[in-house]
Amino acid sequence: MAENGGGRKIIHVDMDAFFAAIEQRDEPKFRNKPLIVGGNPWGRGVVATCSYEARRYGIHSAMPSRRAVELCPHAIFLPPRMEYYATISKKIFAIFSEFSHLVEPLSIDEAFLDVTHNFFNEPSATRLARQLQRQIFSATQLTASAGVSFNPFLAKVASSVQKPNGLTVIPPERARKFLDALPIIKFYGVGPATAKKLEARQIFFGADLFALSQKTLEEILGRTGNYLYHMVRGIDQRPIVANRERQSLGKEVTFAEDLREVQDACQALRQLSSIVAAALREENLRGRTVTLKLRYDNFESITRSITLAERIDGEDDILAAAEGLLLSRTEALTRRIRLLGITVSSFTEPKCSGEVGWIQDEFPFMAQLRRQSMA
Repeated sequence: MAENGGGRKIIHVDMDAFFAAIEQRDEPKFRNKPLIVGGNPWGRGVVATCSYEARRYGIHSAMPSRRAVELCPHAIFLPPRMEYYATISKKIFAIFSEFSHLVEPLSIDEAFLDVTHNFFNEPSATRLARQLQRQIFSATQLTASAGVSFNPFLAKVASSVQKPNGLTVIPPERARKFLDALPIIKFYGVGPATAKKLEARQIFFGADLFALSQKTLEEILGRTGNYLYHMVRGIDQRPIVANRERQSLGKEVTFAEDLREVQDACQALRQLSSIVAAALREENLRGRTVTLKLRYDNFESITRSITLAERIDGEDDILAAAEGLLLSRTEALTRRIRLLGITVSSFTEPKCSGEVGWIQDEFPFMAQLRRQSMA
């Protein structure tokens, strides 16, 4: 029996193919055509996002651009314009703030809203979600998909059910049936590695997951098992937190095909650096610590960090730090890479004065079930 979240009403809003949709909106000749925003397909790069027309060819985020060309030779490729996308994101988040004081950003194009108590005194979260979609489209001519439920997990999963421009509502009485039929890979926090472990044990859907004890799931997956035990029962009591003091800002990407060449990895880092730099400037943040996250083809994950003497927010500075970590403190030259991520942190000045110099600290990877993905 799924918990009702204490009567909470949560909306998850996710913009549809955000970068690509902006480019198609701005340039009529790109509309109704397979459009890819990402790295140079004739060089080395990955897909940041793509239009729904491109997705029909099997193209998706994080795919190597050269693979996307193979699937759709006539696709249109455009480089990302991150700072421009950030200005549009700001307009969308301004609309969110008209509905509730509890708005929690997950990325540049998605957020949770707790509308249990909202500025319209509207008892129906479904009507609020529809109004959100209408206002976003009126202000930006862009569509958004929304999920409505009694906790964040179900709201986020619901928003992906009917894309684009969809609205899915999961009330408490429908949660069990919905979760039972949900494929394992659709559970928020389950990546390819976790799905592979579960499917090897004939666990393909939520109903299969529900049948396992908490102890069994923890034996199979550790902390992730504990998380999934509660999620498949509709238990997610995390609060929606607005104006959270950000401790870090980052972006990671899982590749559809493992990267074999270090040049490909460096190109992916450039794209990630561009995204992180734009997000830092949008939030008026500068950080001193750059952390590289890397997952090898055998699913071993590591992080490597460097703390600089000065705070930075520029793409080139972030890339220089990340590339230095990749080349000097990982096995990227000899091993295949499944995932890369860059995070910037240490936004406040150190409490002690004096020369800081270059400080490197290293720590083992701790899998975190974080909201971020992406993309």
